[in-house]
Amino acid sequence: MLLAKQTNRSIKTLAITKQWHTSTEKTRWAVVVLPKHQLSFYEEIIMKKHTWKNRLLAVAAVGTLFACEKDPINILNTSTYTVEDGTLKAATSAFPVGLSVDYDLFLNNAQYRTVATAEAKSTTFGYHMKHGALVRNDGTIDFTKADALYDACKTAGIEVFGHTLGWHQNQNATYMKIVTGGGSGPTAVNLLSNGSFENGSGDNFNNWSKYNGGSSLLGTTVAAEVQSGSRALKVVVAADGNPWAVQLASDEFATTSGKTYNMTFFIKSASAGGQMRISTGGTGSTAQYSGNYSTSTDWVQKTYSFTANGAMTRVLIDIGSKANTYFVDNVQVVDASASVPPTGGALVTAVDNAMKDFITQTVTHYKGKVKAWDVVNEPMVESGNLRTDANTTVAATATDVFFWSKYLGRNWGLKAFQYAAAADPTADLYINDYNLETNSVKLDSLIGYVNELKGKGAKIDGIGTQMHILWDAPRSGIDNMFKKLAATGLKIRISELDVRINPNKKTQFFLSKQFESYQADMYAYIVRSYMANVPAAQQAGITIWGISDDTSWLYSNGLDFPLLFNKDYSKKMAYYAVMQALKGK
Repeated sequence: MLLAKQTNRSIKTLAITKQWHTSTEKTRWAVVVLPKHQLSFYEEIIMKKHTWKNRLLAVAAVGTLFACEKDPINILNTSTYTVEDGTLKAATSAFPVGLSVDYDLFLNNAQYRTVATAEAKSTTFGYHMKHGALVRNDGTIDFTKADALYDACKTAGIEVFGHTLGWHQNQNATYMKIVTGGGSGPTAVNLLSNGSFENGSGDNFNNWSKYNGGSSLLGTTVAAEVQSGSRALKVVVAADGNPWAVQLASDEFATTSGKTYNMTFFIKSASAGGQMRISTGGTGSTAQYSGNYSTSTDWVQKTYSFTANGAMTRVLIDIGSKANTYFVDNVQVVDASASVPPTGGALVTAVDNAMKDFITQTVTHYKGKVKAWDVVNEPMVESGNLRTDANTTVAATATDVFFWSKYLGRNWGLKAFQYAAAADPTADLYINDYNLETNSVKLDSLIGYVNELKGKGAKIDGIGTQMHILWDAPRSGIDNMFKKLAATGLKIRISELDVRINPNKKTQFFLSKQFESYQADMYAYIVRSYMANVPAAQQAGITIWGISDDTSWLYSNGLDFPLLFNKDYSKKMAYYAVMQALKGK
């Protein structure tokens, strides 16, 4: 007898030769075809048998297993899905089907944009609505790229789902270090005289000069209009105009050219949606300008960092662009290298204000345009505990990580939902996480956290399950997840779906017919389970996390193929599997 093994790139074959057939006294061949990743297990079973006869029986048993009518581990599946006419977005009217898009590709790659426009009813931006994409190092928010991508999607008839307002990754950690006083050195000294506006009389302030719009610049001692102390600056802007139409300038102070300084100030307005900026000048200095700061009806601390370009500098409050009544207090300019970290309540307040400002400005900016948001993203670790810096591994090279929970505790999620709801009460607000289909502890903990936040008054409309999933994930776990999520009564969406077929990144892996079929089956199963286990009224949509394989975050230079379209944008078997599942076939 002979045990032979033949190898190609996708399968191995175990063959038993000279198997004696007792009735005919002739030999015959027994052949079992296995995928590589499954082979080692069965080889071990076979080769542990001590006699050729037993080895033969073992192989026969394996062959019998795969010859059964049911294939419990789906190992020999090479099913195909027939070509379907139409598009994904037209395959169902029950809920929106979306594709995540990238800024550079959507704006600059015509083929990519054509596929997205044809197939997607909705989209989620992979990056450009996150904190790291929007927030500058001085704390101002730059919507330029996000607006350009939004406008392009709107022109294409694609709805935009907002992603994401509260996360620990893709943060502007540089700015957050400023907020938390991440610098080191001697005690910071305020370079401004009378930055608190306490000194002066009537509508005048010592060490400050009214450059333009003097009648708009007032003093106030009303308690509700003062952030701390007994006096603050009040600015009444009667009509929209240029920022410099109403302008208050500080006295000049000594600076070192090339050195960075941090300016902070508290501001609020009588009605939300106000706007102002900071500029700098001075003897021997050239003008510099911050971005625009939006204001709300609550006190929020703003930060502007600038590098001095002269020996003397002054800061100017340019506040004439939007009609409103503004209140400004406690202005400071300090040497950035001498910043002292805030502590205790001041530290919590600084972080809280930074999160509130980001969420409020972002949601307000897109109010009436973006109708749903991922507000809290990936709040739980695999153990089911709330994610913190202490239980999350962060790469040593990471420069974009910041944990709101480190400073705000369990209520960071509550605050995030409260700020988003206040900015746009009509928007649907979601919590979003991953591995819920494979980790029941995490699933139950997330649902528990949702109930905790709702019990504290949070407006939570839905739950997103990301489903970055493996081709052979347990299907019972998928069904269980959808049933438990549906039992919350909230809207449920599959937010970031892709299916990996080479999760261990084995080299020389290629997209064989067999693995393409496995992937297609998993996509189809997920869609069918979602439609079967989530009531129609709670089905909020499915978004595939990308378009072509080579543009996926999982592509790894050709080691995985997780999406519905090949590199050349031709449709894969998985595309037709999703299409048929959406149509109920």
